[in-house]
Amino acid sequence: MSIKVVVKNNNYEKAISIFKRKVKDAGILYELREREFYKKPSAVKKEMKNKAKARNYWKKVKLLEEDSRNRGRKF
Repeated sequence: MSIKVVVKNNNYEKAISIFKRKVKDAGILYELREREFYKKPSAVKKEMKNKAKARNYWKKVKLLEEDSRNRGRKF
């Protein structure tokens, strides 16, 4: 997996910003942070479970907000 960026017209600042965007979109830095230290499988499962709980909580909050907005409208 290699990321290549072409510098056009000596515009290296634009090339650096494009490179940073590509690295962010590819998730390379996130993966490096995740792999920096060993995590026990039980810790990984616990973290995944907590992330799922948070995701479901915010999804529920969002649905409740949309529902409350729709109740006030009369069509």
